[in-house]
Amino acid sequence: MLAVRWRARPGAEEEVAALLARLAPLSRAEPGCLQYDPHRDPDDPRAFFLFERYADEAALERHAASQHFRELVLGQALPLLESRERVRYVPLLPD
Repeated sequence: MLAVRWRARPGAEEEVAALLARLAPLSRAEPGCLQYDPHRDPDDPRAFFLFERYADEAALERHAASQHFRELVLGQALPLLESRERVRYVPLLPD
């Protein structure tokens, strides 16, 4: 599971939101993607939170190597961000 926080640069928040709206359905359609939910802070429109779950490490690696991730995240979103924090967690209990 990944917990990801993005903070958009001032003035770039709507463009970041639009990129996440494009990215979510593409990521959800990937084999092994169990959950991909982008969120936005209602009190701070520059703050975004992504909750991602994958079936296994291979699915996460496929996500990071996908064309849409490379294009939308690495190519377009990252230059619009002031900060990006990714934290990986593993479940304590089985499903």
